[in-house]
Amino acid sequence: MRSSGPQIVLVRHGETEWSKNGRHTSYSEIPLTLEGERQASSLKSELSGWDFKLVLCSPRKRAQRTCELAGFSQQVEVTEDLAEWHYGDHEGITTKEIRQKDPQWTVFTHQCPGGESSEQVADRCDRVIRRLKELGDDALIFAHSHVLRVLIARWLELPPIEGRHFVIQTGVLNILSYEHESTVLLSLNAASFRNDIRR
Repeated sequence: MRSSGPQIVLVRHGETEWSKNGRHTSYSEIPLTLEGERQASSLKSELSGWDFKLVLCSPRKRAQRTCELAGFSQQVEVTEDLAEWHYGDHEGITTKEIRQKDPQWTVFTHQCPGGESSEQVADRCDRVIRRLKELGDDALIFAHSHVLRVLIARWLELPPIEGRHFVIQTGVLNILSYEHESTVLLSLNAASFRNDIRR
């Protein structure tokens, strides 16, 4: 697979107990599991040799630990714009539990009490995207499931609700890029891209 322009590599942090159990995690500092540490460490060889001009990371420790184990702690810039969707009163609760009170609830369509709306998350993602487009070169991002799903939607010029169509696994690679003038999703949940996605 090839692209016509810069490539943006998105990495969701390695597995945590809460991500494993489907519990919404925004500001809570839940550490990586042993499997999460293994996932993060395995990224080092996958990303080695790539000359990223910008490396951005969420301020949450699970994302920063993933970045560190992947070998990019010396060049990373931490930004609040990549923090996970603030779930407010739904922090630490699963969708199944929330739907016991609100059967139609999804984070993309319903306000999180005391948290962020999809439009607020999209505003943060749009700021990141502006930086990426101004950079005009390869970049690497370490963040979280829902914020990255909105980032993908906004990169594709879709409303934030369309992030519901993208599922991002922990500790794997996702690539945004260009096909001529169009922004594209080049790869989703790639276990490896060595000798495959490089231009």
